[in-house]
Amino acid sequence: MKIFLSTDMEGTAGVVDWSQCRGPGPEYEYYRGQLQAEVNAAIDGALAAGGTEFLVNDSHSTMQNLRPDELHGRASYLSGKHKPLYMMQGLDDSFDAAFFVSYHGSAGSTSSVLHHTYNPRAIAEVRLNGAITGEAGINALVALAYGVPVVLISGDRVTIDEAQAFCPEIESVVVKDSVSHNAALSVHPERARELIHDGARRALARLSDIRLPSIPLPAELTVRFHNGAFAELACELRGVQRREEKVVALHNDDPLQLYRTFIATVLLSRGVSE
Repeated sequence: MKIFLSTDMEGTAGVVDWSQCRGPGPEYEYYRGQLQAEVNAAIDGALAAGGTEFLVNDSHSTMQNLRPDELHGRASYLSGKHKPLYMMQGLDDSFDAAFFVSYHGSAGSTSSVLHHTYNPRAIAEVRLNGAITGEAGINALVALAYGVPVVLISGDRVTIDEAQAFCPEIESVVVKDSVSHNAALSVHPERARELIHDGARRALARLSDIRLPSIPLPAELTVRFHNGAFAELACELRGVQRREEKVVALHNDDPLQLYRTFIATVLLSRGVSE
């Protein structure tokens, strides 16, 4: 049983501030260890349910947060900042299931700790087929394209609620409840690891009952930027249409191509905002 694991960092139990998930610094070093432990808990739970092969895509910030020699399950490790499929690089139709570990809420959700969608400096909100989505829903487009069910997600409660709109049968692990953008009530790290382990085991135990992401095709992503300059630039890409001064729409019957176009808009906006 082959498992793809995409990991962010803001959804880790205890993380509430950018200094905790951006290095260098002692806070970052501590919390990258907590992230590593949560990733390993997911792998261990999958191993207990029959998982045999793992690919971990380090998808946070510089995408080199984990220590490959400390990954359980002899997992392959995909790291590095430029990936054409970004958080979903490495996924293909040979995988049986996908895990999303330490994910966070969307830019459109003001109640999730450290909420954003891909580029917080440029993107104010993303909607998928009219519903606000975070990175989990957007990334599920790639899973849909390859016929791989997304079976596990961990993070705060807002993140789980947003993901369930597109992956209704997903095994959901809440490790913290957000109080504000920079505050959350987290379970103890050991408890977080137990919950993630058990969630991964349950997810694979009922794998045959979990359907592919529920995203009707053709699908549409609408992106609201913080200012019109980003929207104007995005319209230089094929298939991107201006809807309002700050809003563009991406429409495609191929979920993989829709995702690729979205990532292109992100990379363009990042080049300008940075």
